[in-house]
Amino acid sequence: MGLRSHRRTRRKLQKFLCEFCLADEIISKTTANLKATKNMKHMRISFKMIGATVLLALAVGCATTNSNSDLLSAAGFKLLPADTPRKQQLLQTLTPGKLTLITWKGKQFYVQPDVPNNQAYVGTPKEYQTYQQLRLAKQLSNDNLMAAQMNQTAMMGWGPAWGPGFYGGFYGRGWR
Repeated sequence: MGLRSHRRTRRKLQKFLCEFCLADEIISKTTANLKATKNMKHMRISFKMIGATVLLALAVGCATTNSNSDLLSAAGFKLLPADTPRKQQLLQTLTPGKLTLITWKGKQFYVQPDVPNNQAYVGTPKEYQTYQQLRLAKQLSNDNLMAAQMNQTAMMGWGPAWGPGFYGGFYGRGWR
């Protein structure tokens, strides 16, 4: 074997090794990109879940602030102003946001004060019973809505990659 053929073989070997190293580098970069994409996907799903939970909490919070007065009105409670000193004094003694049973001129009434507006929701025991039924129906409706939202969330990507798989392993953590 001559010097030229030895150099040629050496160059071919160097070229092959250079291409091989380049291919190995490309494969490692692609693998790193896939891992980053997988992590980003998990983060995106986590942010979606957090966002859905926050929106649900806000919806429930907003629903509870005005719903009591809406339910009282729907049940037939009357919104009456505290237009006399005696009524204003009575209004100040009642617990805000809570229905209280009082007796006024020999009759029973349920009263919920609205102190900032100087008025109160006033209803009879019959209207109170209607209010309790509406409250129960609303609670059942909210429970059904929350269950439906939780089922929808479960369908949006919470698959085997998030929980225990066969033999207690975690699919999403390299156990495939």
